[in-house]
Amino acid sequence: MIDNHIHQGNALNIDVRNITWKRCMDLNDRALREVVIGLGGQLNGMPRQDNFVITVASEVMAILCLAIDLEDLKNKLGNIIIGYNLNGEAVTAKELNANGAMAALLKDAINPNLVQTLEHTPVLIHGGPFANIAHGCNSIRATKLGLKLADITITEAGFGADLGAEKFFDIKCSKADISPDVVVIVTTIRALKHNGYGELKEGVSNLTRHIENLKIYGVPIVVALNKFNADTESEIEFVKSICDKQQVNFEISEVWEKGGAGGEALANTIINMLETEKSNYRPLYNLELSLEEKISKIATSIYRANSIYIEPKARREIEKIEKMGYSHFPICMAKNQYSFSDDPTNLGASENFVTTIKEVRIMAGAEFVVALTGNVMVMPGLPKNPSAENIDINKDGIVIGLF
Repeated sequence: MIDNHIHQGNALNIDVRNITWKRCMDLNDRALREVVIGLGGQLNGMPRQDNFVITVASEVMAILCLAIDLEDLKNKLGNIIIGYNLNGEAVTAKELNANGAMAALLKDAINPNLVQTLEHTPVLIHGGPFANIAHGCNSIRATKLGLKLADITITEAGFGADLGAEKFFDIKCSKADISPDVVVIVTTIRALKHNGYGELKEGVSNLTRHIENLKIYGVPIVVALNKFNADTESEIEFVKSICDKQQVNFEISEVWEKGGAGGEALANTIINMLETEKSNYRPLYNLELSLEEKISKIATSIYRANSIYIEPKARREIEKIEKMGYSHFPICMAKNQYSFSDDPTNLGASENFVTTIKEVRIMAGAEFVVALTGNVMVMPGLPKNPSAENIDINKDGIVIGLF
């Protein structure tokens, strides 16, 4: 609708050089990060530079997961800033008369999906914003429905706790007005060895850092170790000893091998924590801080950066966003999921680094500000050997090579 509006006379005086809304497609294609559209003559529209993002990075996905009801969804969609006019003023989806149609397309999508596990346990699956490039949490509606229907509701925050958990606590809990009672940190021996460049004793520093970070929020913690066949008893005991030193609960999970029975010990530990330990949840920062102060708080307190460096372009964007009246919004950091730093090769418990802020974007509909760090991409590319190379179909019509 943006390009059609421009083609049909541009009544809103949209500046084609300052359109911030990104096209969206749910696939990995690095060639779509920067494109030129409208070529081929006047009938094809106004030529301009454009970009694509993957669906999980789209503001629409974030809004779907943060909307309370259909009316709230429509209002949030209407507040999306699609760009600026020739006077430098924000132009919204509502001014394009797009939010009604957008809400109509999402009228069924806003309802959580009820599915079941192989053991017939009910599960609500709804929404999928990635935690490295979005806010990493399922929908508020699904979480509140779970709270209404069940005695205990377990919800997931994506990727590492420095991303998913931080955004769950500092964005979703605030928006949904909820307060968690227990935090489960999931880890594996393999992941810890990876963070120690092959050495478990080095890699546990990563787990320790996550534990220390989540203690900031005042919620009781249990570490769940997903046990696999290659794990030795001495390795498991070593991880448990680290948790004991941190004075947090520890439990083994064998769900992958034994199904629900493999998670009973963890479930009983959580139930005991709910009955005996008190949560004193508190967010990391006050929303009244400036955008730069909130970014710095996350980078120095959670990532443990020495400081932040805001590139000139990003600083201009921060100043513009604050002048527009959005300084009270929470921060949604876009960072790689492999490292506490913005360098994905810096594993373990990264130290002595500076977090670089390259770009800052206002998500006025989702009501948060995105700060992009390092070289994080919102449109991924395929790896050297994409999975598609292994997928085939045999003569019986059976698809093979998916896993």
